[in-house]
Amino acid sequence: CCHNKPCIKEGIPSTNRAMSDETERRRPNILVTGTPGVGKTATAAMLAERLGLQHINVGDIIKQHKCYDGHDDALDTHILDEDKLLDLMEAVLQKCAADNIGIVADYHSCELFPERWFDLILVLRANTNILFDRLTERGYNDKKRSENMEAEIMQVVLDEARESYDVDIVQELPSNTKEDMEANVERCRAWAEQWVEDNA
Repeated sequence: CCHNKPCIKEGIPSTNRAMSDETERRRPNILVTGTPGVGKTATAAMLAERLGLQHINVGDIIKQHKCYDGHDDALDTHILDEDKLLDLMEAVLQKCAADNIGIVADYHSCELFPERWFDLILVLRANTNILFDRLTERGYNDKKRSENMEAEIMQVVLDEARESYDVDIVQELPSNTKEDMEANVERCRAWAEQWVEDNA
């Protein structure tokens, strides 16, 4: 990490509670974000399993509840109905908080979510050659792949996270290998244990 920001790789970031909701939470909420293909869903699923959190795949919610507001033919992707998605997620997060369950959500964007929802933002990064291969395997067309590659090179999601959340809770982590994923999950496990202790 750069800019003298706290980093999981260098030490556990602050576990002071983020802006709270009406329901006082006793378990942390984590958002895993990054360019498509960096390993968000796999990392989030492993985090949920290891930390005992509820995994929320935002993309699945969008598909299941048809949170669409049209289609972008050039990029071969749906246009998101943000209001519908946020209403659905708000209900899920409130129920989890009431049931004393923390969540780990994953999505390729982060600026649309209220800051109070999350206590840690993980921005996964991948080397461009690895990302190119992953997006090709997914069958992305040239334009869609190129736009995502450019977004990763220009660190669009990382900048978006730093602009949308307290920089102290935004962590940039490598996600090129299985070993990276294991290391990231282990660091988060230590952070989550400290969060629970600090917010008991």
